[in-house]
Amino acid sequence: MSEVVAAVSESSTPVTPRGMELVRRVLGSRVYDVAQQTPLQLAPQLSARLDSRVYLKREDAHMVFSFKVRGAYNRMSQLSKAQKAQGVICASAGNHAQGVAYSAQKLGVRAIIVMPATTPEIKVRACRERGAEVVLFGDSFSDAETRAYTLQAERNLVFIHPFDDPDVIAGQATIGLELLSQLGEDDYTVFVPVGGGGLIAGIAGFLKAIKPNVKIVGVEPDDSDAMARSVQAGERVWLDQVGLFADGVAVKQVGVHTLALAREYVDDWVTVSTDEICAAIKDTFDDTRAVVEPAGAVGVAGLKKYARQHALQGHTLVAICSGANLNFDRLRHVAERAEIGEQREAIVAVTIPERPGAFLRLCEVLGTRLVTEFNYRYAPTDQARIFLGVQLAARQQRPELIATLEAAGYPVTDLTEDEMAKVHVRHMVGGRAPEAQEERLYAFEFPERPGALYDFLQHLGGRWNISLFHYRNHGSAHGRVLAGFQVPQADLLDFAEFLESTGYPAQDMSLNAAYQQFLQ
Repeated sequence: MSEVVAAVSESSTPVTPRGMELVRRVLGSRVYDVAQQTPLQLAPQLSARLDSRVYLKREDAHMVFSFKVRGAYNRMSQLSKAQKAQGVICASAGNHAQGVAYSAQKLGVRAIIVMPATTPEIKVRACRERGAEVVLFGDSFSDAETRAYTLQAERNLVFIHPFDDPDVIAGQATIGLELLSQLGEDDYTVFVPVGGGGLIAGIAGFLKAIKPNVKIVGVEPDDSDAMARSVQAGERVWLDQVGLFADGVAVKQVGVHTLALAREYVDDWVTVSTDEICAAIKDTFDDTRAVVEPAGAVGVAGLKKYARQHALQGHTLVAICSGANLNFDRLRHVAERAEIGEQREAIVAVTIPERPGAFLRLCEVLGTRLVTEFNYRYAPTDQARIFLGVQLAARQQRPELIATLEAAGYPVTDLTEDEMAKVHVRHMVGGRAPEAQEERLYAFEFPERPGALYDFLQHLGGRWNISLFHYRNHGSAHGRVLAGFQVPQADLLDFAEFLESTGYPAQDMSLNAAYQQFLQ
């Protein structure tokens, strides 16, 4: 540790008091009572594709399959004897909960874990197996946190915050300490997944104090970007809704301590889509044979996107693989979306003549391209519409494919970026219903948990006939429904009030191209 102190004192960039305090806490941390240094693994396939040296910091290698044990144990190991006797409580979407449960088991402390009802079962079970009492409450981390504070007051417990605590941040910062010894370079870029900000605050604050030339890039899902918005606004921003696919980073508001450190030390930000996260899960598996959870792949997704956006070549790039607590049934959704996320599959609607031999002619135009999906159902018209998936060897082949089809005289609609086409329509091709007059189409989302679909249907029942309905459980924390209602023009105002009264966010999809071509 003396080398670290020397590096701080010799740094050409003055270290702020906040940075010095973080370094002091890191050097005094007790993380290694329960953790070992995690591997920094070269990713050869990603390195070759990005023409840079890509490393994965394998935080999924901990006993609880997540970095969260670092901060949880560091905080709890410093409890007084009286505080340990009181017991602890925390709110968590899963990984911090396991860190607290594991630490409590090691320290002989009673632990109560409050988790959203949407938390994957694998995380709930892991906490209970370590002797913690689990309370499931609400649909988001914020709901669980509110309940946890109520229980803390009622039972006189010590609250262990998942990210906004100096000792928790210092525990996560030991990842930066390990990178110092694992990478003998002074100039590299670290991509860190961001939820509440404890991980990036610790890594950025510590590394920048020692090696100011290291670049830190925060990565967030594009539907859960509370930290980037807060940094831009200069104050904590509250998100009314967050995406739940990457549940480990689905936080509506970042911390006070974490925002201060992020504003001071993080160099840049990038957001990634669900498809890009799924592609990153596959990329990580290809290079390591490990399956990380969506939040665990956020850093890899950001690394790939940032490297391409900035045309990085010959750089050293590090992604933090933050966890691997993934429900197995979510893999089917990941597999469906990974190829699209890497832009290795095109999804298009192709119109062909409704006559014998038309399919054969289309296949001749496609040539040796690998068809991944081909959906069709006869309709009594002179035109047939095909829902077509085609594998691509490179991302630039999509416009080439469309140009080839159009040159052959086929009208083509590109649906590759159409979320409704990918989630719903591809499973419903052929379901036309000319009798469904005055149909209005809406997409709904609701937190996925036992009984959630039943609750949703109870809200929809009543005055207007449901003419279309599609729901498919794909292992995510978010249930997604596509529903059609037969609503006469005179009822539109009443129907709008009805939608508002359900309490479920609804998006009008009646003009969606995939719906109009395949279902309307």
